[in-house]
Amino acid sequence: MRSTVKHLLHCCLLLVIIAAFEVYSGAIRLDENSFITIDPREEYGDVWCVALYFLRLLTLLTLPQVFFNFCGLIFYNAFPDKVVLKGSPLLAPFICIRVVTRGDFPDLVKTNVMRNMNLCLDTGLENFLIEVVTDKPLNLPKHRRIREIVVPKAYKTKSGALFKSRALQYCLEDSVNVLNNNDWIVHLDEETLLTENSIRGITNFVLDGKYPFGQGLITYANENVVNWLTTLADSFRVSDDMGKLRFQFKFFHKPLFSWKGSYVVSQVAAERDVTFDNGIDGSVAEDCYFAMRAFSMGYTFNFIDGEMYEKSPFTLMDFIQQRKRWLQGILLVVHSKGVPMKYKSLLCLSIYSWVTMPLAASNIIFAGLYPIPCPQFFDFLCAFIASVNIYMYIFGVIKSFSLYRFGITKFILCAAGAICTIPINVVIENIAVIWGLVGKKHKFYVVQKDIRPLVAV
Repeated sequence: MRSTVKHLLHCCLLLVIIAAFEVYSGAIRLDENSFITIDPREEYGDVWCVALYFLRLLTLLTLPQVFFNFCGLIFYNAFPDKVVLKGSPLLAPFICIRVVTRGDFPDLVKTNVMRNMNLCLDTGLENFLIEVVTDKPLNLPKHRRIREIVVPKAYKTKSGALFKSRALQYCLEDSVNVLNNNDWIVHLDEETLLTENSIRGITNFVLDGKYPFGQGLITYANENVVNWLTTLADSFRVSDDMGKLRFQFKFFHKPLFSWKGSYVVSQVAAERDVTFDNGIDGSVAEDCYFAMRAFSMGYTFNFIDGEMYEKSPFTLMDFIQQRKRWLQGILLVVHSKGVPMKYKSLLCLSIYSWVTMPLAASNIIFAGLYPIPCPQFFDFLCAFIASVNIYMYIFGVIKSFSLYRFGITKFILCAAGAICTIPINVVIENIAVIWGLVGKKHKFYVVQKDIRPLVAV
């Protein structure tokens, strides 16, 4: 089936789901008797009436990102064809593929480094180097295309940056850096796997050279699925990449809602100018702080074609810990004085829609027990938000799971399973929010990334 036909079918499905939600929720009122005619002040009292309307209004905090997701999924082809090179890889600038690790999973790092290097060579890429930056020695194989950098325990940045930021900044120091300003860096996590499409997409991006920063799609249901629950829950993140991330980069060329910490492509001169030396506030969600700082400095971004592969957390506890760290890190960025508020206003709305999730989620119960009359347009927006968010789980499955690999029956079960995980995911996200708000903020939790036992080095 042609990609344009797939995209049109996907658009039709999304619009049908939105329309069905609008009708089912009563936002589009086919029956005049569906109006709520009670007086909430008389029925519930002033205090409870105000509380109910406040809880309902919290739903709108997520509207900007939902709108961006809708635009990204509708206005750009959701099923692009195979990436075609726009120039020879031999003419591409030098590319450094940089992996940052604590060194807790040496076998995983060695396996992925060799696999990614061989794929680059098979794809025709010649001007590249793989750098592994680690806190603990890994003793990687000696190869002219592999460089292992061990961050000294005594190393400190000027601002006191910690964790991954500290390691990334160490690479930019004059005594360590071997790259020229017009070279490019591809940042990967230790479990990230390149694909032929992503290598071609990165090659096209650096050959174009118009934007100093870029990012592409990551999927999580590739090869062996370790935990089906977390993988299905992460289908939302796949849709988020194809929706919000793609729209903000292709249309605005700005990280209005930030970006991810992996599959990051940056030009060396721009990265050294922005730096990762951003203090403690920029150390927990270093990717978010870096993006906001680059945004405030006037740098532009673009979306990169081609996907990369990662694994979802292997356990529910890791899943919760991961979300908790993201929430705490982004809150530190939003509250930091290092980035002017005008550059992170949409990020602020996004994170506070997450922080208030336990309150907003209570509408699921209170809307049925204590109905209140609302303007029809408000009901329309609430139904729009709910329908787009639910569809994102469905689309994430469609994008992540291969129909040819799983077969039609298992494919449909995966889509149904993703929808069924929504209540569980809501509970998990609420736990992460509460834990994130009351827990220690300046902590960097690393999830289990290798099925094999953790190795002490």
